[in-house]
Parts: sequence; structure tokens; C-alpha cells
Amino acid sequence: MLLLTGEYELTIDEKNRLSVPARIREQIDPQEHGQGFYQVLGVNRILSLYPDKYYQRIALAVAPRMVAPDESLAFDRVNYALAGRVELDRQGRVLLNEKALRRVGLKEQVTLIGARDHLEIWDQQQWEQYLEEHLLDHEQMLLKAREEAMRRERETAGW
Repeated sequence: MLLLTGEYELTIDEKNRLSVPARIREQIDPQEHGQGFYQVLGVNRILSLYPDKYYQRIALAVAPRMVAPDESLAFDRVNYALAGRVELDRQGRVLLNEKALRRVGLKEQVTLIGARDHLEIWDQQQWEQYLEEHLLDHEQMLLKAREEAMRRERETAGW
């Protein structure tokens, strides 16, 4: 099971390197998930990092017969052309693709977040704006999730 969590304000250095915090690296089992990452252009042009073995399993599991062949081909071309493997160096940094950084508009100051099975790299201001817009929804979903957990617990206990 892969569960990546946390929020980290970081800097992309002049060589396009980003330090992956030790807390994040500790959450990843090198045997199960790999030692590097795949840099992927995610939904809403958010640059994402997937542990390499995990990403390979996802890529192989995608069923091309779910869509028309031409749509599948277009998806594969764009998705895999814009993805690339990045290695962690001895200092725990990854070298981000310069073209990808330009495409998503990332500069020096970024926020790295754990998003369950992957990491996302956000412009710090955009992340703060996103949080502000979605915190109320999060609170409501959290309350619903707690109610559901309590309901299931009562059912399991036979109440």
C-alpha cells in the first residue's frame, strides 16, 4: 500500500533540482515502489511524481480497450511523451524536466504535496488559493466520512 502525505514548501534550484523531503522518502518502500520517480503531467497541468515501480504497474494496468483505438493512441502519445523517469541523487533531489516546468508555469517557490499515491508540485500561491477554495468542501466531506465510519462501526458491533 502506498500512502504519501504532507505539505512542504520547497525551492527549485537554478539547475531545476527539487529536494524530496526525508519524510516523503521514508514513506516509499524502495523494494515495492522503486527508488526513483516518474515525472508526469497530471490533471489540471499539475506536475506529479509517481514512485517508479508504482507508475509502471499503473501504466501496464491501463486498459486500452476502454476507449476507441484512435483515442487510446492519442492518450498514449501525449501521456508517455510528457512522462519521464527521474532519479534521486545522493542528497535526495530529483532533476525536473525544464520543458515540463515551463509548460506548467513552475518557478522557484513550490509546494510539494502528498496526494495518496503520488506527489504533486504546485506553485505556492496557486496551492494556497486552491486550499482556500476547497477547505469548506473538505470539511463537509470529512464530516460525511466520519458519519459513515461510525455507521459501519455500529453495524459491525451489532447495534
